Amino acid sequence: MDLKFDLIIAEKYKSNSQRARVLSESWVEKNIYCPCCGNEKLNNFQNNAPVADFFCSNCQSEYELKSKKEAFTQKIVDGAYGEMLKRLNANNNPHFFFLNYSNRSFAVNNFLVIPKHFFINDIIEKRKPLSTNARRAGWIGCNILLQNIPESGKIFFVKDGVIENPEDVLNNWSKTSFLANQKTESRGWTIEIMKIIDRIKCNDFSLEEVYRFEGLLKEKFPNNNFIKDKIRQQLQILRDKGLIVFKGRGAYSKV
Repeated sequence: MDLKFDLIIAEKYKSNSQRARVLSESWVEKNIYCPCCGNEKLNNFQNNAPVADFFCSNCQSEYELKSKKEAFTQKIVDGAYGEMLKRLNANNNPHFFFLNYSNRSFAVNNFLVIPKHFFINDIIEKRKPLSTNARRAGWIGCNILLQNIPESGKIFFVKDGVIENPEDVLNNWSKTSFLANQKTESRGWTIEIMKIIDRIKCNDFSLEEVYRFEGLLKEKFPNNNFIKDKIRQQLQILRDKGLIVFKGRGAYSKV
């Protein structure tokens, strides 16, 4: 994997945004493999496909690319709010690539993928409508809230300029792929418990520590009157999937 952009391919473009798009898309096409099946090459959709930028010819996974020269913040500005919600609930909604590069060296600093099964409605924040004086008055955009995605849902190919082992990337993808087969509400529960475990700083934790988030979970799921039962159920799911280890007597450890 070469972290440097091929600057020659962007020489004919005058707009900085066009140059950034061409450079980043070209880099992905040349360097990135499919994290879902391991296929060595991704294909670029032609003619500005409305849903995704890349696809895998082997497993048919689709990917949308977001790139920027600054480090990613906890909120990523995206397009129309209504369209994003439609895409999240569509059968062909894409996985998301996030690319961060240096504007000095034109090299990739960070590149990660977030599988689409982590994109539930809580991940999308509705922005205020544009003012009546704006050219697109009333238009409502959205933000992608990276802080609402568990750490295990952020799968790095490149982290702080260091290339990750492809085998580790594929294994990290595989660990959470079970979420794709869950119904929306069940998936929401599992993701919330994963986020709570992330918030516990120690590698070892107890059932009682997770119970302390009962109030937060009640706000998220107001129609559920058996929060503690649901917590135990979700911890069992994460244990069975190898994401945590049950040590007995209400004690767990992170993997």
